[in-house]
Amino acid sequence: MQNEIKEKIDLLNEQGNIATPGYAKKMLYVYNRENVKASKTRLKEWDYYYVGNTKYAICITVSDLGFVGALSLTIMDFETPAQFTNTSIFLFPMGKLNMPRTSEQGDVYWKNGKVEMGITNDGKTRHLTGVYPNADKLGTDVSWDITLTDFPEESMVIATPFDKDKHFYFNQKINCMTAEGTLKLGDKEYPFDKADSMGTLDWGRGVWTYDNTWYWGSLQTRLEDGSTFGWNIGYGFGNTEAASEDMFFFNGKSHKIGRTTFHIPGDDEGAPRYMEDWKFTSEDGRLDCTFHPLIDRYEPFDLKVMCMIPHQVFGYVSGKCILDDGKEITLDNVLCFAEKVHNKW
Repeated sequence: MQNEIKEKIDLLNEQGNIATPGYAKKMLYVYNRENVKASKTRLKEWDYYYVGNTKYAICITVSDLGFVGALSLTIMDFETPAQFTNTSIFLFPMGKLNMPRTSEQGDVYWKNGKVEMGITNDGKTRHLTGVYPNADKLGTDVSWDITLTDFPEESMVIATPFDKDKHFYFNQKINCMTAEGTLKLGDKEYPFDKADSMGTLDWGRGVWTYDNTWYWGSLQTRLEDGSTFGWNIGYGFGNTEAASEDMFFFNGKSHKIGRTTFHIPGDDEGAPRYMEDWKFTSEDGRLDCTFHPLIDRYEPFDLKVMCMIPHQVFGYVSGKCILDDGKEITLDNVLCFAEKVHNKW
């Protein structure tokens, strides 16, 4: 049994710990920055958007990590295949970004040097804009103007404690939003069309422990009959005894599944072979898929005492997914990504 939250509730208690660990299908937890009892230098707040189709994608992150802030951009080319990532760092934002306290509404804008990113959200439309000069470090300026609509009725919300006082992980994943707009790389323009482009939001707030490794996978697609389907799967982060974040999304509704496992070749021996085929399975048998990697986005930042070592792998998944009512969804070479990330900070 996993604890589902079904009514509005404060996220944190008076001690700064999660009052009721669990998951929800809507944003029912109420987050207030003032209720965080740990040092504000440890508080992490971020909005990460992935917008893409079967040919290319953009990932943007605006984050206030307490002692450091970051505006991060990744461009994915699935046809070549190729990718590049760049991050603009600034020191001690400490809440200056005024990150929204809820994913349902709120704006954020920040400019660092010549790099700027803006996100507006009035509850019906999310508007992503930005400029990143020399983003590939080869002279290519990148800009984007993207609108996300058709927010699903349900999503994945998780409130996970750590086994340490005043530490917590609060997160929402919204998959399968409709995307429309443009991405410009130098003098080339790449359109996002409503017919084939979708967006996912990873919205998170929390105070983490120092050393962590997590697994996360995300998928969004339109099936042949026009239905939308996606998933959020993952584990390894915090104390997940009360709930996991494993969930299917079908036509705007969330379907909770059993705890999942990423079967990465060599992972059990401590030497993962990320570019060989993986398996994704769930303990209840409702997820059984093979993942064929295309690109390993490996962008390590390692100062030994502080590090972020991500292997975000993009590729194609095939297999079966079973919804709450027993309906079976068959996937055949559907684009998705999955990652294993080691953090110390």
